[in-house]
Amino acid sequence: MAQHERGYKGPLMQPGIILLREGTDTSQGRGQLISNINACEVIADAVRTTLGPRGMDKLIINHNGLATISNDGATIMKLLDIVHPAARTLTEIAKSQDAEVGDGTTSVVLLASEFLKQAKPFIEDGVHAQVIIRSYRQATALALKYIREMAVTVNKGDKDELRSMLEKCAATSLSSKLVARQKSFFSNLVVDAVMLLDDLLPLNMIGIKKVQGGALEDSQLVAGVAFKKTFSYAGFEMQPKHYENPKIALLNVELELKREKENAEVRIENVKEYQAVVDAEWEILYEKLDKIYATGAKVVLSKLPIGDVATQWFADRDIFCAGRVPDDDMQRTRKACGGSIQTSVNNLTDDVLGRCEHFKERQVGGERYNFFTGCPKAKTCTIILRGGAEQFIEETERSLHDAIMIVRRAMKNDTVVAGGGAIEMALSKRLRDHARTIPGKQQLLIAAFSQALEVIPRQLCENAGFDATDILNKLRREHAAGPCWYGVDVHKEDASDNFAAAVWEPAIVKINALTAASEAACMVLSVDETVKAPTSDVAGAQAQGGGHPGMMPAGRGRGMPARR
Repeated sequence: MAQHERGYKGPLMQPGIILLREGTDTSQGRGQLISNINACEVIADAVRTTLGPRGMDKLIINHNGLATISNDGATIMKLLDIVHPAARTLTEIAKSQDAEVGDGTTSVVLLASEFLKQAKPFIEDGVHAQVIIRSYRQATALALKYIREMAVTVNKGDKDELRSMLEKCAATSLSSKLVARQKSFFSNLVVDAVMLLDDLLPLNMIGIKKVQGGALEDSQLVAGVAFKKTFSYAGFEMQPKHYENPKIALLNVELELKREKENAEVRIENVKEYQAVVDAEWEILYEKLDKIYATGAKVVLSKLPIGDVATQWFADRDIFCAGRVPDDDMQRTRKACGGSIQTSVNNLTDDVLGRCEHFKERQVGGERYNFFTGCPKAKTCTIILRGGAEQFIEETERSLHDAIMIVRRAMKNDTVVAGGGAIEMALSKRLRDHARTIPGKQQLLIAAFSQALEVIPRQLCENAGFDATDILNKLRREHAAGPCWYGVDVHKEDASDNFAAAVWEPAIVKINALTAASEAACMVLSVDETVKAPTSDVAGAQAQGGGHPGMMPAGRGRGMPARR
């Protein structure tokens, strides 16, 4: 029996020596390695057509019937619910790329798959996997060195040059998204949003709110905080909805009458004692409200509910209140307006209150939103997205998330490279030249690694409907003539200088993608055996009867002891 056939008894399952539970499935050897590579190629085929400005979208429907339309590699990989253990590695690297730099999630999956595809013929010819892994790691180190040498540094001291670089990086990220036609509008909006943050550039300080209706260009950036009107009680409409220079009280206090617990017990002997208990509850509530009113606060926000009594009490005194404010909105309000969130009303001094120039509640589409603008410590912002269908707005949010991550990375790392397959072709050429200078199997393996890098420009051409062979030959000719930034031009159906065309990407995106893809490929290549434990029902049936897991052992009924 061939080693790679299913059920092969490996070293752990020799006849007569059983170390693993009965029913354990082990597969090993060269056939198992080829099987894992094939599984990774199938996964890459699922996202291959989403790459680039002419990439197609995927419609994925989950088990609940919820439809998602996206061309974001990480989103698709998460929704596919992959069960193959080796192929799941590609899901993990897509997630890590999304968390680390936000963009390049499809590229990292394609690169990892192509590295494995190029290694497959060597595995079939008997080359040991460790030789391939060693060569791939050497090629990755050389490629990262070349990227750092070729990357162009942008002068951060020049504000205009820095902003221009950030806008180009954001536009490049958005060019492959659903909102590509509005990329100039959104790239400006994203750069403005990131530049409003503090030096740490915290992602959670950019709030994204989605309101259906209107056009994409109706989306707006609020230099401050905006959140949807919270659940309100009777009396809310009587409150003022506009203030100039108000003080803002940020609370984590419940302002409503609470009924007793079910197991609470109060022993009373007459009606007066009962009245005293009721009056005490009201006095506690009114005491809290009086202390808030004494601070001079005109806007009261609380994470916990504010009941109808308190709502009407505040309305009578021209105070706006909102209860059940989400924690992330409350944190952004605190960051923008200053002050601190109080868990008690006993020490509401002036320094714990927030302030802003303008507070206003106004209509946005079919929703009402509370706006805090002109904040003295505005290190936060809110993007209100408009659009048609819910799936369209969801995809717009994912696109903006990628662009925001790219701009954040570009601000922290001021080196950029040309996109559109330009950097991959440059690396491929340099690695191919290096491979010719070394002897042995490594020459072939590093050349295979360099050829794998061409998957990015080739796929860009195929997704745009171009002749990939013709354009890749042009690119090879241009790069062979000397160092250049020539890549695929999807608008002219030709090869052109993508750096001059402002198709820029932060160098960290390519460094991270190449590192993650190489690590994933090496990990898959290092696995030569899969041991699959039986499920509990299979193990139980076989342990009791030793027969087929789906059959009851002969001579036994339900509940009868096993024969010994």
